[in-house]
Amino acid sequence: MEKKAEQLRNVALISHVGSGKTSLAEAILFNGKATTRLGRVDDGTSNLDFEPEETKRKITISTSFHHCSWKKQIINIIDTPGDDNFLSDTRCSLQAADGAVVLIDATAGVKVGTEKVWAFADKEQLPRIVFVNKLDRERADFFKIVEEVSKTFEIKATPVFLPIGAEDKFSGLVDLIKMKAYMYSKDASGKFESADIPADMNDIVSEWREKMIENIVEANDDLMEKYLEGEELSDQEIEETLMLGIKSRIVIPVVCGSAVLNMGAPQLMSLIVEGLPSPLERQPKEGTKSGSDEVIERSPTTDGPFSALVFKTVADPFAGKLSLLRVFSGTIQPDSGLYNVNKDAKEKFGQLLIMEGKKQKPLEMAGPGDIVAIAKLKETSTGDTLCSTNDAIIYKPADPLPSVISYAVEAKVKGSEDKVFTSLAKLLEEDPTLRLERDQTTSEIILSGTGQIHLEATCEKLNRKFGVEVNLNPVKVPYRETIKKSVQKVIYRHKKQSGGRGQFAEVHFDVSPLEKDAGFEFDEDLSGMNVPRNFVPAVEKGLQEALQRGILAGYPVVDLKVRFFDGKSHDVDSSEMAFKIAASMCLKKAIQDANPTLLEPIMKMEITVPEDVMGDVMGDLNGRRGRVLGMDSHGKYQVIIARVPMAEVLKYALDLNSLTGGRGSFRMEHSHYEEVPAQLAEKIIAAAQEKD
Repeated sequence: MEKKAEQLRNVALISHVGSGKTSLAEAILFNGKATTRLGRVDDGTSNLDFEPEETKRKITISTSFHHCSWKKQIINIIDTPGDDNFLSDTRCSLQAADGAVVLIDATAGVKVGTEKVWAFADKEQLPRIVFVNKLDRERADFFKIVEEVSKTFEIKATPVFLPIGAEDKFSGLVDLIKMKAYMYSKDASGKFESADIPADMNDIVSEWREKMIENIVEANDDLMEKYLEGEELSDQEIEETLMLGIKSRIVIPVVCGSAVLNMGAPQLMSLIVEGLPSPLERQPKEGTKSGSDEVIERSPTTDGPFSALVFKTVADPFAGKLSLLRVFSGTIQPDSGLYNVNKDAKEKFGQLLIMEGKKQKPLEMAGPGDIVAIAKLKETSTGDTLCSTNDAIIYKPADPLPSVISYAVEAKVKGSEDKVFTSLAKLLEEDPTLRLERDQTTSEIILSGTGQIHLEATCEKLNRKFGVEVNLNPVKVPYRETIKKSVQKVIYRHKKQSGGRGQFAEVHFDVSPLEKDAGFEFDEDLSGMNVPRNFVPAVEKGLQEALQRGILAGYPVVDLKVRFFDGKSHDVDSSEMAFKIAASMCLKKAIQDANPTLLEPIMKMEITVPEDVMGDVMGDLNGRRGRVLGMDSHGKYQVIIARVPMAEVLKYALDLNSLTGGRGSFRMEHSHYEEVPAQLAEKIIAAAQEKD
């Protein structure tokens, strides 16, 4: 079927985890005849949650895409994750949308996840519709949700449908514009009959219709005047102004239903195609001219230069890497080339694909508003702009959310560490929130992500896609050792005599502490001819090796200076090896007398929490030997800036979640090293000695 940009509706389904996004998407696909039966998340038959990690947890982990037609328009569904561990994917996928449906569970209300995804939609300036779901469940309360939405987001939430009955008596909807009732058979077929509004609802219907009109007329000054003068407004005027109000984000309509029973989904679909904008109705997309700060725009036209943003990458073990892009201007055909501005590279590709759940279908052409996938682009990664070479533009991508929890990844099969590293690197292309590094001091592979489940699901995926099994272990804290006082004239003689050629070397050192973060200084200050100069590199090498393992707990030694001022050698028995051993032993002897101490890494943290839990969070930080440096307020949230020892916050993400009911977030970075308090140092040293 030939489609034009004005027929497209790119709509993202967003919400707190478990509000029913995927079930609603399944109902939309079924009603739009894109699927022949209603897929169900709970049975594992969903067309959109098809990855084994998703089926097992019954949650969406990675955004999926599908489309169907409705009233001669095409609805492109972007089904996003709601779980906190995977919200970064939601944030990035919203860059492909032109509107959003925010789902709210009628039994649970506005949750922390709802607030987070609402803020993402604000950032992308997306018009939105609120869908109050699960009205067939116990304790479902539509009117309470409407009030809560208005209060939390400081908007005028405007119901355009009201539910008939509640909980197990929920049987249909009242259309406040057409003033009709739609009665559903509860067989999930999506079929309904038009009827008169139930008599016992007349009062509540006229009250809410009045409120609705009051909110809608704000989108049109002429209509507002007419309304205030008491003139009757036609259904058509109300409806046209409502659609205008949704597109301009003045009106946020509220729809209701039950996704699992396919009730209310057809009405929502009609509102999506009439009320949410097509790609042509969005503002031109702003970017910067390649190589400068000059802001330029691209209008969503087919005859303009081609430009698209890669908003997501999927690592497919069969098709290789799939890059998902949203086209903003111009057109592209299969078997052609593209220019990647960010990498300054030309990319060639074969097929253009459209995503249909887990399947892909080839496309003949893509234009403004299309969401397409291209396989095996060599240089391209998430966040890159693809465009035509002679008219380059760079779009600024959304920043992935920061990683908050880290584990050491250990291969279950000894010796397969390199395979672990390379396979994880492939998953990093797919998931920009993952961080992978090798800790030089502990030689561990450290994997960081946005939460515990995020990292567990990553390891499951690693095994499924690349056959690599790993364990997640707590990260080792990279302690350091140093000294607190100077020692002069430390002498060590290395002498070995056992028939044949012996070994002989003697070194004289002064050892002194340096200021924080100064590292190691070697000062060769020999005078006279006691030590031939060709042995100096061996002495320095011996020192470097000795610094790798301190005498307290085997941690690297930092911030000290060694002055090598004298020694003795033997014409026959001295060798580089002998001087290397002497230097190493002399330094160990010096450190013992120089008041050695243990240092620990201190992290700088920025913790964002709602005001009502601020006291608890600060009390908890004090209990972790933290120091609060300052406070800042950010809308309804407070930002606490603190310094805390790394050892105390290895699993802070989990603890902050339980302290704040999931409403807190934090960022952290390494700040500096500080001395470990004596009683703790004893424990760390004892633990290290036990291991040896």
